[in-house]
Amino acid sequence: MNEPIGIVLIFIGVIFDLLGGIGLARLPDVYNRLQAATKTVTLGTCLILIGVAVASGSTPVQIKAILALALVLVASPTAAHALARGAYSSGVRLWEKSVIDRYGEDLEAHQGEMEVKEEEDEAPKA
Repeated sequence: MNEPIGIVLIFIGVIFDLLGGIGLARLPDVYNRLQAATKTVTLGTCLILIGVAVASGSTPVQIKAILALALVLVASPTAAHALARGAYSSGVRLWEKSVIDRYGEDLEAHQGEMEVKEEEDEAPKA
């Protein structure tokens, strides 16, 4: 009874993974590619693991699938964040048609706050 449900979940997960791969190949810059790959592949992989757990009916397999699912849910967004931050820090530019650079705005504001704080610290105290 659970096997058809598991197969459907696996199939949907494979479609999400396929769409993530297409996005990885087709999108214009590293930031868009990371977004497509991280969101769709994380969801697709989670659906595949849930499908395996449902279809297997074996407790050890279900436990391993749930542990792998937890690892994917933690590691994938963390890795994507680290890659995007590293790319931005190393000077990789946004796509020329990008509308807004929120990280750059936040970074500039934070640096301005730090400069003001340093000036306050260096000022002689009366």
